[in-house]
Amino acid sequence: MNLEAPRLPLPPFTRESAILKVRLAEDAWNSRDPQRVSMAYTPDSRWRNRSEFPRGREEIRQMLERKWARESDYRLIKELWAFDSHRIAVRFAYEYRDEAGNCFRAYGNENWEFDELGYMAVRHASINDLPIQASERLFHWPLGRRPDEHASLSDLGL
Repeated sequence: MNLEAPRLPLPPFTRESAILKVRLAEDAWNSRDPQRVSMAYTPDSRWRNRSEFPRGREEIRQMLERKWARESDYRLIKELWAFDSHRIAVRFAYEYRDEAGNCFRAYGNENWEFDELGYMAVRHASINDLPIQASERLFHWPLGRRPDEHASLSDLGL
């Protein structure tokens, strides 16, 4: 059982609270702060992320440090796909540059399961990278939080 302070919004989710939970996750990931992001997960959270299967906050934090060391100019958009009482399904896309300067757009889906205090206990992600030209990048905002007025994935046809 998690004895930490509640992490709002809490399950059971409504459509509005699920959308908010997704946006809060997007904002945290766009910070590219591994410590901040890792704190949204239970201490014993289980992940499937590409070919990595981190367990617990420390392994998640370490994985995110490696990720953002390799992926520069990272910008992410998440969008609610479905939800129920304590689960949320998300589709997402993010753009980044690798260490050689090549640009990519990664497309993916995530399935999230939350504990009663609003921490993510399980995360399953499926992700595909598409090489793109720098001129094909669609996510143009200063690094950090996506502005509210920026187009969504659906608006961009992604």
